[in-house]
Amino acid sequence: MINGPIRKMIMADHDNLIIPANLVANVMIKNDCYHAFLVLTKVGYSKVPVLDNDQHLCGLVSLSMITEHMLDTDHVASENLRRLTVEDVMQTDFRSIEDPTDLDEIMHLLIDDNFIPVVSDEKTFTGIITRRELLKRINYLAHNFSEQYDVQPRLDAVENNGKC
Repeated sequence: MINGPIRKMIMADHDNLIIPANLVANVMIKNDCYHAFLVLTKVGYSKVPVLDNDQHLCGLVSLSMITEHMLDTDHVASENLRRLTVEDVMQTDFRSIEDPTDLDEIMHLLIDDNFIPVVSDEKTFTGIITRRELLKRINYLAHNFSEQYDVQPRLDAVENNGKC
């Protein structure tokens, strides 16, 4: 469990922790891979959310998932990108979060991923939380904690010289 004052500083203005869906590059599940390839190349992200027509989060797609289907044994078969849809190559086993205030879960998920998709309880895509944004908040915490809180070592820590 994360210490209360630390949680409070990291989660201050938690609404701004989420990049809203309308600002996040995404592709539609029925787009061809050529379109997804162009989107990923232009935005410079390694992976983007895949949505259906009702804005439900269906998966994630990356450049490497697409390029894997371009490579034949002796050449690059870019024509495969027009034939395949995003649905054919997307990652369907991924983690998302419904409660964007659950700092413990956010931190746990961002260890392995650059971002976490945020969904409503109906699985509608509402945005992402990025590792970058969380690290900016941790950086702020590390530099400003003692300005907002009085910090004193615990007596048992002082007696043991900080050793367990």
